[in-house]
Amino acid sequence: MFHPLLVREVERLTDDSVAVTLTVPPELYDTFRHTPGQHLALRRMVAGEEIRRTYSICAPAVPAGAAPVLRVGIRAVDGGEFSTYAVKELAAGDTVEVMPPMGRFRLAPRPGYFAAVVGGSGITPVLSMATTLLEREPAARFCLIRSDRTVASTMFLDEVADLKDRFPDRFQLVTALSREEQQSGLPSGRLDRDRLTALLPALLPVAEIDGWFLCGPLGLVTAAEEALRGLGADRSRIHQEIFHVADGPAAGSAASRVAAPAHAALTATLDGRSGTWPVEKGESLLETVLRSRSDAPYACKGGVCGTCRAFLVSGEVRMDRNFALEPEETEAGYVLACQSHPATPEVELDFDR
Repeated sequence: MFHPLLVREVERLTDDSVAVTLTVPPELYDTFRHTPGQHLALRRMVAGEEIRRTYSICAPAVPAGAAPVLRVGIRAVDGGEFSTYAVKELAAGDTVEVMPPMGRFRLAPRPGYFAAVVGGSGITPVLSMATTLLEREPAARFCLIRSDRTVASTMFLDEVADLKDRFPDRFQLVTALSREEQQSGLPSGRLDRDRLTALLPALLPVAEIDGWFLCGPLGLVTAAEEALRGLGADRSRIHQEIFHVADGPAAGSAASRVAAPAHAALTATLDGRSGTWPVEKGESLLETVLRSRSDAPYACKGGVCGTCRAFLVSGEVRMDRNFALEPEETEAGYVLACQSHPATPEVELDFDR
């Protein structure tokens, strides 16, 4: 369910990015409390067409009873209607429609040693994670390895510098710039698999880290995951969120290789109500549900945000691609409705689990 929230502030971070702070009315405090790492789905109408996008919350989580702080980082992307609008036009006093926080890329404060590898705007959810963790848990440490093009393009420079000043013994920062030399720190260049394989063990005990959080472009996240697995990191401790994946099915996806049944029906449960509908040729299961239930959850429709996650009760499906669900979730029976197509004549999904 979307709620209209007032824009309190739009702060310029770089030439192509802003931080947007939203005001939450008291009656919605509980609705909009977030766990560090979660995101918001924002909606606006353009020429009669609904546009939804998800943006991660960069503000730390607040204790129960306090007013939640909703601050999201938005970077303009080529052809991005919502991001361009947010960076160029959105202003304090405007109203934005917002869904409650969601997402499973999160870190609840607890003792331990945690680390993140991020690229570009991938710093946004990790900033919330690191700040909340260090503020609330004295027995926790956090190492942030971030990659950006140049200093001028780096989001949340001041906030990260503040963490270094406040927690010098528990917060470690390593910065790599791909298009600019630094006076100190790593030489310029991309953080690819080979470079990360050499760098990570020199910084911290890879296999002993209690949680790895990878966020940013697909190439960086994939390289970091491969490096970590090669260095002995436990798969269950590696968490990832992809930003900015190109459109189109993943190469070699099952859905592109296997034909769907000639006729299929979908039964779906949403908010306690069930219905059954025929699946039209070529459409995803999310599109099937949306024809009759406009309240079906979704945001990116690209297999990235995970908003449309559903439990596969019966039948089989094929997903075009999956950049949101972790292996444990797919093994447990969860699928992305926006990327799923029927592989059997009858399929049943449950969005409420």
